[in-house]
Amino acid sequence: MRSIAMNVLVVLLAALAATVLGVAWYSQTLFSKVWSKAHTYTEEKMGTQAEPSANRAHLITIVCYLIMALMFSLLIGYIGVTTVLGGMWLGFILWLGFAFTTGLTRSLFSERTVSSFLIDASYQLVYLLIMGALLAGWR
Repeated sequence: MRSIAMNVLVVLLAALAATVLGVAWYSQTLFSKVWSKAHTYTEEKMGTQAEPSANRAHLITIVCYLIMALMFSLLIGYIGVTTVLGGMWLGFILWLGFAFTTGLTRSLFSERTVSSFLIDASYQLVYLLIMGALLAGWR
């Protein structure tokens, strides 16, 4: 097995970028109201969520983005992607082949609305494009 060089700082940056994008994406300015309505979350229901539980969920999400960025970086190194556009293309391929398809099939068998699926799927697409650009373009 060949050795794959990895820039740990870029892996951290890619995970941070996905996290910051998520904060913006699901903010009041962008999609929070539509997303909450699509999930039938009310202000009261959102207010009753225990803060320690929410903090734990955010921490686990950050760890997941770190793992994702690490695996994405390994894949980029393994297949030899070296350009920003190549990284974005790989991000799109990963989104279409895995994130979009699993999200869609999960939505078909749940009570999720089309709008909540589209908000989540488009967020996943954008952060995978950003991760791919960073990880491939800044090795």
